[in-house]
Amino acid sequence: MVSAREKGPILPGATIGVLGSGQLGRMFAIAARRMGYRVHTLSPDADTPTGQVADHEVEASYDDLDAVREFARRVDVITFEFENVPAATVEAAAQIVPVRPSGDVLHTTQHRLREKCFLRAHGFPVTEFRHVRSRDELLSGLREVGLPAVLKTAGYGYDGKGQTKISSPADIDRAWRALGGQEAILEAFVDFEREVSVVAARGLDGSFAHYGAIENEHRHHILDLSIAPARIEAKVAREAVEISRAVLEELKVVGVMCVEFFLARDMRLLVNELAPRPHNSGHFTFDACLTSQFEQQLRAVCGLPLGSTEQLRPAAMANILGDLWENGEPLWAAACAFPNVKLHLYGKLEARRGRKMGHLTALAADVETARNDVLAARRCLCAQKT
Repeated sequence: MVSAREKGPILPGATIGVLGSGQLGRMFAIAARRMGYRVHTLSPDADTPTGQVADHEVEASYDDLDAVREFARRVDVITFEFENVPAATVEAAAQIVPVRPSGDVLHTTQHRLREKCFLRAHGFPVTEFRHVRSRDELLSGLREVGLPAVLKTAGYGYDGKGQTKISSPADIDRAWRALGGQEAILEAFVDFEREVSVVAARGLDGSFAHYGAIENEHRHHILDLSIAPARIEAKVAREAVEISRAVLEELKVVGVMCVEFFLARDMRLLVNELAPRPHNSGHFTFDACLTSQFEQQLRAVCGLPLGSTEQLRPAAMANILGDLWENGEPLWAAACAFPNVKLHLYGKLEARRGRKMGHLTALAADVETARNDVLAARRCLCAQKT
């Protein structure tokens, strides 16, 4: 069944449904409410980052299809703030209301093996990989892709979860046990020069907008710092955007997607992962661009024209993890003493090691100054208390 609400743009005053309730949904809700939309969110949790700023929060399991259908009846379009939503949930919602991006996009991108197979089948550059369902297939794959390699669970992974590096034969048994019998993908290790991403949007009419190449630094598999624009050659940056555009076109994405790349030492770009939603590396757009990635997601899923992605000043974004709470509440005033630094906190009720609690964004005349300022501001958060 196709909803009559798909016939034209979904205009301010309408209600947007968000599956998921974390910080991405929170910033999306802020952008949506600023433009006059109402926001409903559904997730298994209560008093969530998204729920705190949404008009209505539904606490229900994604497997509770009756609750999902009732949620869909009360909104005009549904989008996502994370991709690990069961296919049955998407199908139940899509019978009632438009879901953007589509269930087909989620089906491909929420599973590492399906994603890599899609990319390879359509000629996009990826590292060598093999499907692993048994220890024998792991050994065979290692003979083919070589060492070092990375063994990852095939589905439902993020922030480095569900993956183990195999550097030598001594690591094989440990890596296999860590899988716990799950289906996996084995990837050749990439000795990369740096990691970059492109956050882009595709509208309902096929229009395309992007935020350029963003440079990313990770710590313990979690994004630590993003710099925009990336400090790479203009030719490489253009190629990253061209590949990203082709990926969004091939998938027929309606919404925002992030394409993550490894930049190898020979300057080859290899697609690492796809995220069919706003992305941590695009948080700087909230402060630095005419249209943030969150407003762009709203425009796309509502069938509105995409906004300008012009970046007003060079920027750097640093994540704030729960580790900073180990010695007490961080010193917020110290970070706010930097006049060019913006503080964003997500309203999460419990700080845990490795948990993303917020971020800082610095705007400056050049990326080096922005990087130095945002790191200095973050260091001040945990300076010795007196």
